[in-house]
Amino acid sequence: MDQVPVVDLSAPSAASLAALDAACSDHGFFLLEGHGLDDLVDRTWAATHRFFAAGPEVKEPIRRTADRALGWYDRELTKRTRDHKEVFDFIDPDLVMDRPMNRWPEGLDGFEDTMRDFFDAFAALADRTTALVHETLGLDPETIEACAGARSTSTVRLNHYTVGDPVPETERAGLNDLGPTALGAHTDPGVLTLLLQDDCGGLQAQARDGGWLDVEPRPGTVVVNLGDTTQVRTNDRYRAAVHRVLPMTASDRYSIPLFFNPRRDAVVEPIGALADGAPAYHPFTWREFIAGRTDDNYADLGVDDIQIDRFRVA
Repeated sequence: MDQVPVVDLSAPSAASLAALDAACSDHGFFLLEGHGLDDLVDRTWAATHRFFAAGPEVKEPIRRTADRALGWYDRELTKRTRDHKEVFDFIDPDLVMDRPMNRWPEGLDGFEDTMRDFFDAFAALADRTTALVHETLGLDPETIEACAGARSTSTVRLNHYTVGDPVPETERAGLNDLGPTALGAHTDPGVLTLLLQDDCGGLQAQARDGGWLDVEPRPGTVVVNLGDTTQVRTNDRYRAAVHRVLPMTASDRYSIPLFFNPRRDAVVEPIGALADGAPAYHPFTWREFIAGRTDDNYADLGVDDIQIDRFRVA
């Protein structure tokens, strides 16, 4: 647990911020307590369990497709292998668009209201956490504001990791093989991710030396992991968290991440004060980067998805 420090958001100490700095430089994970959202977290867990316990009559009408990217799905790919889980995705419920994007299940009273409350609270928490990370680097307020994320581009996902294949045996023909882990090693593309995890364990982070360490469940905390955008902006000072989930063997696992992403029109590039005249990355737009990270969610395109190394200065 010492390798994944705990920061009290209500009163962060100098020692905890020093530990946060060390962890972000090594593996990109830390835990938050003092967030004041315990009651909402309990309600969100209850709604999540109700959804995944529902039958196909609830899930199938909101199955994700290539042209309807939100809703329920049970055969997502990570680096061309199938994940051991089913998911439910939604975006900012207050976002005004030409056509509604979110697809809510029928027959689960209170589910949508709870998810709306969760999105509001955790988007605000992600904003506070992003500022804390960049304050730890000693950056000025204007730079910190430029590194902020946006709720309009962020996503919440409900995860249900199953013991065994999440797809019924009669529907597996032609699908990619399951991966050797429940969720393959990867980084998240955005600014940072806030994650609720249950008490099953299985989440692991990779340190700079290549070793894997457990991100053990700790009651009352929110897991934070940094994304690719933050690694680029900090010019490799901080590390996008390489993480994976081990297969479930005894009981199912549930988790709930909010992926906090840059503004839609953001240009992602190293911060001048941290680059010291030698930026490690060429600038790129968030729009092109996220498109390259999601194009293969529904089909194996024959190549791994885009990574920030594509933009690294030779």
